[in-house]
Amino acid sequence: MKKNILKAIAAGVISTLLLTGCGASSSAGDSAANGKKIKIEYWHCNAETQGGKTVEQLVNEFNAQSKDVEVVARYNPDMYKGLMQNLQAEVATGKSPAIVQIGWAFLDYFSNNFSYVEPQKVIDEYFPEDKTFLQDNFLPNVLALAKNGKGSQVGIPYSLSTPVLYINRDILRQAGLDENGPKTWEELIVFANTIKEKTGKYGFYMQEPADNWAQQALLESNGARMMTNGKASFASEEGIQAYEAYAAMVTKTKSALHISWGEGVQSFIDGNVAMLYTTIAQRANIQKGAAFDVAAINSPAWQGKPKRLPAGGCFLAITAKTKEEQKAAWEFEKFLYSVEAMAAWTKGTGYVPPRKDVATAENGLKSFLAENKMMAAATTQMDGVVSWTSFPGDAGLQAEQLLLDVRDRILNGSISARDGLVQTQTKINELLK
Repeated sequence: MKKNILKAIAAGVISTLLLTGCGASSSAGDSAANGKKIKIEYWHCNAETQGGKTVEQLVNEFNAQSKDVEVVARYNPDMYKGLMQNLQAEVATGKSPAIVQIGWAFLDYFSNNFSYVEPQKVIDEYFPEDKTFLQDNFLPNVLALAKNGKGSQVGIPYSLSTPVLYINRDILRQAGLDENGPKTWEELIVFANTIKEKTGKYGFYMQEPADNWAQQALLESNGARMMTNGKASFASEEGIQAYEAYAAMVTKTKSALHISWGEGVQSFIDGNVAMLYTTIAQRANIQKGAAFDVAAINSPAWQGKPKRLPAGGCFLAITAKTKEEQKAAWEFEKFLYSVEAMAAWTKGTGYVPPRKDVATAENGLKSFLAENKMMAAATTQMDGVVSWTSFPGDAGLQAEQLLLDVRDRILNGSISARDGLVQTQTKINELLK
C-alpha cells in the first residue's frame, strides 16, 4: 500500500508568538449572533525559517477576503511534539483551537487522545456544494495518509517532505571532493572527515529538532526498523551500527556538529558546515540565505541497501467544538487547499503539495518546478518514502522523549550508541505493554 501511495503521489502530485494568539474560540458563538467575524485559532509549528512567514501571509490573505471569519495563527515551538503537549494543556482547560497541524508520527496518538471531527462530516452538514471536494482534488492513496488504524479520515494531508542533503559545493571543491556530493552514507563519512582535515570546517550536520525523523531515515535505511509487530526494535545490529557511524563523526573525528536544529541550519547557511541533512521544507530558507554555490541532492543510501525515508510534514485536523467554529474551520481549510494557496505554501517552504493538480496548473507550480532544481531532490526519491513511525497508545509522547534523550547522551559521548539504544528500546517496550 505504501508503494501505491508513493506512486500515486509521484504521478499525481509532482505531475503535482511563540504563542501569539489566544482565547479566540470562546466567543465564536456570540460573534456569529452579533454579525461579527467569528475568530478561530489555527495552531501550527512553522518557525519563521520553516514556513512561518508563509503561514502569516496566507492567514492575512484569508482574513482580508473573508466576511465572516478571522483566523489567528498560533505558533507552537518544539515541532509536532511541542504542539501535542500544548494541545493537551489547552484541552485540560476546556478550550480547543479550531484547526491544528498534526505530524504524521502522531496520527494515532492524536486520534486516540483528542476530539476531532472528520472533514467530510463538516462538509456534508454545512457545505453541500463542497460534497465532492476531497474526492475531486486528492488522490485516494494520498487521503489515506491521514486515516488512522480504524479507517477514520482524521484530517486532510497538508505537507509532505523527505530529508535531503544540502551541500556547499565551494567547500567540497576546496577539499578536493566531488562537487556533486556523496551518494552513500559511507561516502558521506569520508567526505565529512576529509573536509574537516583539509579545510578546518565541519563536514556534516544532521537536524536535531524535537523529533527523531532524520535519525529514523539513517537507521531504517541500514536495515533496522523502529518498530516490529507493535514493539520498538531499533536497537538491532543494523540500527546500532548506523548510529555508531553517525556518532563517531561527532564524538571522535569531530567532523560533525551536535547543536540545535536552528543553529545547525544557520551554520550551514553561514558557510561553516559543508553538508546539511534536513527537510526539503528548509529549501526556501537556505536558498534565500546561502551566499555560496548551494545544491540539494537525494538522501544518501547505505551501500547496497534500499533507502527508507520517513514521510515528514503534517495533516490538518478540525478540533473546533461548536457548529460556528467548525464551519469557520472548513472555510479556512478550503482556502488553504486552493491551488494558489498550495502553490504559495510550496514556494515558501519546499513541502510537496498533496493536492493533485497544483504541480501542473498555470496558477500553481508549473513554472516554479521547471525553474527550481532543488525541488528535484525530494520529488525524485519518493519511491523510498515510508511512514514516520508512530508509537501507539498513550505512550507516544514519552517514547519520543526517550529517543530525544538518548540522542543527546550518545552525541554528547556520555553513553555508547549500543548501550543507549538497547536501554531505550527496553524502556519504550515497557511503556507499550
